[in-house]
Amino acid sequence: MQNFMSNPSSSINLQVTTSHQQILKIALPISLAIMVPQLNFITNNIFLGGLGQEALGLAGITGVYYLIFAVVGHGLNNGLQALISRRAGENRIDEIGRLFTQGIYISFGFAALGILFTWFVAPIILKFSLHDPERVAIAVRFLNIRILGLPFLYVYQMRNALLVGTNQTRYLILGTATEAVVNVFFDYTLIYGKLGLPQMGFNGAAIASIISEIAGLVVLFMVLRYKGISKQLNLFKTWKFENANSHLIIVQSAPLIAQHAISIISWEFFYILIEHHGARDLAVSNTMRNMFGFFGCFTWAFAATANTMVSNVIGQNKQELVLPLIHKIMTWSVGFAFLVCLILNLFPHAFLSIYGQGEDFIQAGIPVLRVVSMALVLMSVSVVWMNAVTGSGNSSMNLATEFVAIIFYCIYVYTILEKMKLPITWGWGSEWIYWTTILIPSYWYMQSGKWKKNKI
Repeated sequence: MQNFMSNPSSSINLQVTTSHQQILKIALPISLAIMVPQLNFITNNIFLGGLGQEALGLAGITGVYYLIFAVVGHGLNNGLQALISRRAGENRIDEIGRLFTQGIYISFGFAALGILFTWFVAPIILKFSLHDPERVAIAVRFLNIRILGLPFLYVYQMRNALLVGTNQTRYLILGTATEAVVNVFFDYTLIYGKLGLPQMGFNGAAIASIISEIAGLVVLFMVLRYKGISKQLNLFKTWKFENANSHLIIVQSAPLIAQHAISIISWEFFYILIEHHGARDLAVSNTMRNMFGFFGCFTWAFAATANTMVSNVIGQNKQELVLPLIHKIMTWSVGFAFLVCLILNLFPHAFLSIYGQGEDFIQAGIPVLRVVSMALVLMSVSVVWMNAVTGSGNSSMNLATEFVAIIFYCIYVYTILEKMKLPITWGWGSEWIYWTTILIPSYWYMQSGKWKKNKI
């Protein structure tokens, strides 16, 4: 075993406990960090709503398209986070900085592929998917700009993996708060042409998002340096490409990348089917995506907590604590989700009215909101068990589970929306199908104890 006493970083203890206090200490800052980008999505849509329902609906399609590539980075982030958490649990501090550097290299490669795909392939796909040629043209122009933010987003996500994996989540909010403020300012000024800046309409939201991603990234790297975290974890000590660590990251992350990508691709399929139902239904569904993203922040924060804490505890060779830990995290996750569900169902009119689309829009959205809010409670259970599987090191299990869930999901939405042409409230019932299918195998796998054989 490597002797860490010769290195100053070896005196750092990054091992976690399994107490409720430790869970909240990790999860609450993550929830705030996740919430800010979701606020950015909502802010974009509120400002774009001022351009009409057509723009608001189109924002749903372009937003989900970009989300496909964002979750590729999220999959890479989750894989890297599990590895960093495992090294933290093992107190192999020197390995953390080396993993982080290789993660950045890999993320740049994926970003380049995403940009090229969007410029040369996406226009063809959108042309055959959407019914309105004018919508296609607007979406293509927007995405050609928006996709340029991908490299900054990916490095930003690698930073998330580092801070969550090393139990320093309190710093997450600094970068995301910066991103939120910058995004609101440039959304307002570039979409409507205020304070001497050009009026760019729909494309203004794309440029605002890119500027905010760059700003958030710069602030976080300044924090890493100012707080001494870069030196403490040996970040950027070497820029040498390491085949072994890169291969390890890709092997751990590839199933998660595929899992998240096919999940969001299926969501894009869902939105394309919704587009066939008209502009109002598309606009309503876009607001549901915002609600799902924003109010699911606590759920995803506890999911990330499950990933990092399970991996860390396994790294400490305390496998007997894993299942009790998952149950503790799940209790918190369900509690927050139930509270959100209650608030949304008591005040649906208030939440839908912020988009300024009129009473007809609100009345159409209320039954959908009720379905979505209850699905959030089921999701709060499923994602904790799913991310516990990720933390155990078996990302292939996640991919297999996702594949089965997506098959059921796509069959359901195509039958309901395209063949039977039922209202979109029934279409959003697909979330119940999806999260139930995710929960059953994830729960079974962790209860079976098969994960105890995994080494990463």
